[in-house]
Amino acid sequence: MAPVTPRTSKVLQGNNGNNSSNKKMKQSSLLSFFSKSSSTPTQKGGPVGKSPFSSPKITAINSSNTSIVKKSGQPIEIELDDSFDKVEIGKVPIQNSLQPITKTVGESSTEHIISADETLIEKSSDGSSDRRTKRSVNYAESDDDNDDDRIQLSSSKYNKKQKLFAEDSDEDDEYVPSKKELKEEKMNESVDDSNFIDDGDEDDDDDDDDDLIALSTKPKKVNPTKRRMIEATVRSKPKPSIAIQKSKPKTGSNFAKHNEERYYWLVDEKDAEKRPVSDPEYDSRTLYIPSAAWAKFTAFEKQYWEIKSKMWDCIVFFKKGKFFELYEKDALLANSLFDWKLAGNGRANMQLAGIPEMSFEYWASQFIEHGYKVAKVDQKESMLSKEMREGSKGIVKRELECVLTAGTLTDGDMIHSDLATYCLAIREESGDFYMHDDYSVDEKSNPDRIFGISFIDTSTGEVQLIEFGDDNECTKLDTIMSQVKPKEIIIEKDNLSNIANKIVKFNASSRPIFNEIKPEVEFYDYEKTYDVLTSDDFKYFKNVDNWPEVLQSYYKNQKKVGFSAFGALLYYLKWLQLDKSLLSMGNMKEYDPVKSQNSLILDGITLQNLEIFSNSFDGTSKGTLFQLFNKSITAMGKRMMRRWLMHPLLNEDDINKRLDSVDLLISNLELKDNIESVFSRLPDLERLLAKIHTCTIKVKDFERVIQGFEDIENLLLLLKDSDIELRGALDIFLKQIPESLYANIDTWKNAFDRVKASEEGIILPHRGIETDFDKSLDEIEALENELYELLNQYKKKYHCSDICFKDSGKEIYTIEFPVKAVKNVPSDWVQMAANKSTKRYYSDEVRILARSMAEARETHKALEEDLRTRLCRKFDSAFMDTWTPTVYAISNIDCLLALTKTSESLGFVACRPSFVDDVDKNTGEKLNGFMRFKQLRHPCFGLGSTIAKDFISNDIELGNGRPQLGLLTGANAAGKSTVLRMTCVAVIMAQMGCYVPCESASLSPVDRIMTRLGANDNIMQGKSTFFVELSETKKILDLATRRSLLVVDELGRGGSSSDGFAIAESVLHHVATHIQSLGFFATHYANLGLSFKGHPQVRPMKMAILVDEETRNVTFLYKLEDGQSEGSFGMHVATMCGISKSIVDNAQNAADKFEHTTRIIKEKQKATSGIQGEIVDIPLGLQSDFVRLLYGDGVKNTKLGTGEGVLIYDNNVKRNVLENIFSIIEDL
Repeated sequence: MAPVTPRTSKVLQGNNGNNSSNKKMKQSSLLSFFSKSSSTPTQKGGPVGKSPFSSPKITAINSSNTSIVKKSGQPIEIELDDSFDKVEIGKVPIQNSLQPITKTVGESSTEHIISADETLIEKSSDGSSDRRTKRSVNYAESDDDNDDDRIQLSSSKYNKKQKLFAEDSDEDDEYVPSKKELKEEKMNESVDDSNFIDDGDEDDDDDDDDDLIALSTKPKKVNPTKRRMIEATVRSKPKPSIAIQKSKPKTGSNFAKHNEERYYWLVDEKDAEKRPVSDPEYDSRTLYIPSAAWAKFTAFEKQYWEIKSKMWDCIVFFKKGKFFELYEKDALLANSLFDWKLAGNGRANMQLAGIPEMSFEYWASQFIEHGYKVAKVDQKESMLSKEMREGSKGIVKRELECVLTAGTLTDGDMIHSDLATYCLAIREESGDFYMHDDYSVDEKSNPDRIFGISFIDTSTGEVQLIEFGDDNECTKLDTIMSQVKPKEIIIEKDNLSNIANKIVKFNASSRPIFNEIKPEVEFYDYEKTYDVLTSDDFKYFKNVDNWPEVLQSYYKNQKKVGFSAFGALLYYLKWLQLDKSLLSMGNMKEYDPVKSQNSLILDGITLQNLEIFSNSFDGTSKGTLFQLFNKSITAMGKRMMRRWLMHPLLNEDDINKRLDSVDLLISNLELKDNIESVFSRLPDLERLLAKIHTCTIKVKDFERVIQGFEDIENLLLLLKDSDIELRGALDIFLKQIPESLYANIDTWKNAFDRVKASEEGIILPHRGIETDFDKSLDEIEALENELYELLNQYKKKYHCSDICFKDSGKEIYTIEFPVKAVKNVPSDWVQMAANKSTKRYYSDEVRILARSMAEARETHKALEEDLRTRLCRKFDSAFMDTWTPTVYAISNIDCLLALTKTSESLGFVACRPSFVDDVDKNTGEKLNGFMRFKQLRHPCFGLGSTIAKDFISNDIELGNGRPQLGLLTGANAAGKSTVLRMTCVAVIMAQMGCYVPCESASLSPVDRIMTRLGANDNIMQGKSTFFVELSETKKILDLATRRSLLVVDELGRGGSSSDGFAIAESVLHHVATHIQSLGFFATHYANLGLSFKGHPQVRPMKMAILVDEETRNVTFLYKLEDGQSEGSFGMHVATMCGISKSIVDNAQNAADKFEHTTRIIKEKQKATSGIQGEIVDIPLGLQSDFVRLLYGDGVKNTKLGTGEGVLIYDNNVKRNVLENIFSIIEDL
C-alpha cells in the first residue's frame, strides 16, 4: 500500500519555519493537481482564528459533483475504490457545524460539506442576520477523461487501509494561526507525520504514484478587521467531536530511525574508490555503497542506487508512473530550496518528494539555475507493457535518458535565451610540444604556449574546434574566450597554467560550471579520441572517410592538442548521454577568431572596452552595441547577428552590398513587410532540426517545422513573381537557398494528417501508407464496435437508455448505471465506483474487451513512436543538403532586416557611409587610411531610455590631408572617453553595413580596432593597473597597421610622472611616425604636446569648457576643438565633487609651489650651463630615429631599424616616415 497522505494543515503551515510563502515557487498538491475543481470561484477571505475543530485528525472529503447531506448526529459512510489506493474512511458522526449548501454551476447542482472554519459571518445592515459563505475544495483525484468527479467504492480486501485528505485552496488569503492552535498542532505533528505507511512490497511499481505527498499550499491572508470579526464568531461555536477510525502506521520517529540505520553509509560519504571527502583525489561524481547494503536493497532500490551512485553530484529525477520523484539527499535539497513537501515514510525505505511529469522542465530549470546538474531517469515501458511482456512480477525498465546542465540544454522549453550557450573543453601544452614531431603548430611564430579548444552549442549540435599558438600573455586565448563566453568549461586536472586558468574564469559567462576531469581516462588524448571515434560500440560515423572535414584535417595533420580538446568534449557528451545524437549530425567546423582576411578584427580587450556585448556596470547587454543591433525577428537570426557583430566586414564591395540591401528594404516597405510577416511565424528551425535529428521532437513541433519551410517556400515564390528588383546581399542570400527545397517540402505536405498533428499532437498517416498502423487502428475500431454493440444489448436487456461507458483512471469502459436502474444489475457484475446518482460496473465480457482495448492501445502507442522515429530519420536525410543551407540563408536575411531596423531607429540625422579603398597607382599598395564623420553622435546614448536626451555631436577628421592622430587633452569628465568610444562604434556600424548617426560619413575600411582605455587592474588574472596598461600597449605596437584605428586613453598614469610621461611620449612617436595608424591619444600630460609641436601627423585637440575661477566651477561643453587644454582643472573638479574648500585650497597652494619651484630649477640650470640664447629641445623620438638611420639598419622594420616591430613597413610607409622626420626637423 502506498503511504497515506497527511493532511495539509493551515496551523502547520503557520508553524513551519520554512513557510512556503517565503519560497519562489510552490508545488501544488499532486492529488488536487489531477482533480477537476469546480468552476465556482473560490470565496476569498476565509475564517481565521481558533478553529472549531480542535483535533488534527479531521478529514474533509469533497468533490465538485458529490453531495453528502446528513442530518445532525447521523453518520456518513464513505468508501473509496482503487483510484484512492483502496482506502476507506470510517464512519464520521457529523454535528450541526457541518451543513449542506447547494450551489448551481452551469446546469448541475453541486453540494458541499461546509465546516465552521470555512464560514465567514457577515452582518447585515440591521446587524441581526448571519450568512454562511462556502468555498469549493476538491480533494479527490479524478481520472483524466471523466467529467464527474466521484467518491469511488473499494474492494473489501483493502478495507484495513485508509487515507486522510485535507488541503487549502491556493487562492486563499494568508492564514494566521492563534497561539493555542500552534500549541495544539505541535502536539499532533508526530501523528500527522506518521500517516505515510510502507506497504512492504518491494516490487511495487504501480503507474498511479499515490505515494507522493500532497504538497503544501499557500496559507491564508486576512486583513485585521475581518480577522477580529471571524475570531469573535468562531469562539461562540461549539467544537464538534469527530472520531475517525484509522490503522496504526509507523510513527515518524520509527521511520527516521529505520532510515538512518538502513543508510548509515550516507553519513560519511566516500566516492566509488572509497576515498573520503577530505581526500584531495575525492571524486564528487560517484558514491561508494557497501556490499552489505546492496544485499538488503529491494529491486526498486537497486534500480535507483545503481544510477544515483554514478550521478552523486546530480539531482536525479526518477520517473515513477506519471510523476518524477527525488529521494534522500535530493529530496531534502528540494525541500530546502523550493519547499517541496517530504514523504517521511516513503516507499522503498527512502524519504521522497515528487512532481507531476508535465512540470519536469520547469523544476529541472529551477535546479539548473541554482547551479545543479539534473539527471533524468525515464521509464522505457509502461506498467501495462511490462505486464504484457513478463506478467505482473518485477519492476518496469528505467534508464538514464540524459543529464542536463546549464551549458548543455537541448530542450527548447528549458532554454530561456535565443542566443547560443556553449560548453567548452580546453587543453594547454608548452610551446615546444611538437619539437620532436614532424608537425608544428606554427613554425614561424615559435609560440610560448599551444592551446586546443573545442566547444558545442547543444541546442543546435554545432561543434567548433581550434588549435593555436599563443604568447605568454595568452592574447589569442583572451580574444577567443571573450567571443565565446562559455557557460560550462571542461578542463583536465592540473593542466592549465595559472594565467590561462584566470583568463578562462574571467571571460566565462555568469555563474559558469567548471568540470575538472581525469587525464587520459576522461580527458581523452590524441590516440584515445581516435579509438573512441572508430569504436564499433559508438559508431558516430560509418568510417574515417565520413568524418567531418575538420576532424579529418586535425587527425591527419596530427593537431594533437586540438584533437584532444575535442576528445574531452566527446567524453563529456557521452557522460551526458548526448554524444550519439549530437555528434552524428556532423555539424562541425574550425573556429576562426579573427577572420583577418575578410573582417574587421575586434580582440577581447576591445570587445570589453567598447562594451560591444556586455556593459561594465552589471554585465548585461543594456546600453551595448549588440542591444542596438539585436533586432532580428527569428531566434536563429539573433544568433547570427552576434556572429556578424564579432566580425564586421572588411571588403569594400561586401559592405556596399549590405548597404544596398538596407537601402532597398528602407525604400520598399512592401518587400520588407512581406519578409517580416513570414519571419514572424517561423519557429526556431535551427534548434528544431537538431531535435529532429535526435528523434526527440514533439509531433506539434515537427508540424511547425514543415509549416515553417512551407512559409519560406511561399515567400520565395512571392518574390519570384513580384516586379521588385532584388539587389545586394539580399539577392545573394536568397540565391543561396537550394533548389532542392521545393521538391523536399512537397514530399512532406501530405505525408500525414497535418491538422491532427497540429491540434492533437498525433501522427496519423494517410490510409495505405503504413500497413501495420492501419491494422492496429482497425483492431482498435473493431474492439470499440464490439464494446458498443454490447452496450446496446445492455440498454435493451435492462430497459434503460441512460447506460453508458465511462473511463475511470486505468479502468476504461466501465458500465455506468443510473441509481434508478441499479436493481437490474446482475449479481455477478463487479461494482467499480459509485456516487449519489450513478454506479459503475464491469461485466465479464466488458472486462475482457476493456483489457484487450488497453493492450491494443499500448501496441498502437509503440507503433506511433516507431513511426515518429522513422519520419524524423527520413526528414533528417536532407539535413546538410537542404534544411541547413536554407536556415543559414534565412538567418542572414533576418540580419539584414535587423540592420534596416537599426538604421531606421537612429533618428535624424543618419546617413549611409561611403567607403574609399585607395591604393598607390604605381606600386598597387594600399595607402594610409582616413575617416571623416560630420556631426557624429553616439548611437547607444539613451538606448532603452524613455526620456529624451540631447547629445552634443562632434566632427571627426583623421588622415587624408589631415593629421592621422589626435592628441586629446582636457579637463576631467569633459567627454574625452566618449569621443574615443563614439568614433570606434561608428566605424563598426559602418563596416557592419548599417547607417551611421551623423550628417555624412566617409572612410577607408579599417582592418583592426585596438583600445587602451581606463585605469583598470585585473585581479582575476593577477595583473596590476600599470601591467595591464603596458600589456595592452605592447599588443597595439605589435599588431597595428596603417589601416588600424587606435584609441589610447591616459597611457602611463599607472606609473610615476616621469616614467609615465616617457612611455607615453615614446609610444605616441612610434605610432605617429612609423606605424601611421588612425586614432586618438588622450592624456593629462600637458607638456606632451610640446614634444609633438612640429609633428605633421599629430593634431593637438581639446574638449571645450567654460571656467569660473572664483567659484572653481567648470561648465562642460562636450565640443571637440583644436588646441591644447590649459590644464586638467583637477581642483575645480574636486570642488564640484563636494570636497572641502580648505582641502582644495591647500592642494592648490601645493601645486602652485611645485610649479614655481620647477620653473626656478630650470632657469638655474640654464644659467649655470653657460649656454647663451634659446634652448631648443629635440624630441627623444627624433633622436632615436637619427641614431637608427646613421648607425642601425636604416628605414627597416628590423631590430636595429627605425620601424622595429612594425607589422607592415612597405615603400609607402617608409616614404611617409622620411617625410615625417624631415617635417619635424624643419619645424625645429
